[in-house]
Amino acid sequence: MPASPLVIRPAEARDRAALWSILEPMVRAGDTYTIPSDFSEAETLAYWLGPDRETFIAERDGEALGTYYLRANQPGGGAHVCNCGYVTGAAARGQGVARAMCAHSLDLARARGYRAMQFNFVVSTNEGAIRLWERMGFETVGRLPGAFAHPRLGDVDALVMYRTL
Repeated sequence: MPASPLVIRPAEARDRAALWSILEPMVRAGDTYTIPSDFSEAETLAYWLGPDRETFIAERDGEALGTYYLRANQPGGGAHVCNCGYVTGAAARGQGVARAMCAHSLDLARARGYRAMQFNFVVSTNEGAIRLWERMGFETVGRLPGAFAHPRLGDVDALVMYRTL
């Protein structure tokens, strides 16, 4: 029997526990996002569900597998470029969830009138994400030497990745 389809929908207040279950391991690991590893649940959810962004949850059969947000990268003259952040739950890695969320975000960004998407701070050791973003049409347009204090590897580079829509 084929797997049920992945559903990506706007996150709602009822999703807070599911979002935290996906976000907490990422926050505690401290190796892919600049979110402080000691952020509380309330602080993390306030960031992820901030008023400046649209937040989505990816689920299959009611089980939360991933989440992403979409927002303007900058105000004013930079508001035509959007930015996203994605997190896939550990149990769902390798199942195409991140790819589906990225594809969803690209379609949504176009529908919202954005003309480009930029990832401001991709940790260079996050090789799986970098490979996926490249397959999705992103190019590395900048490298910030030693900009990320990796908890195990020390200072590593961060990449700026970009694609037009």
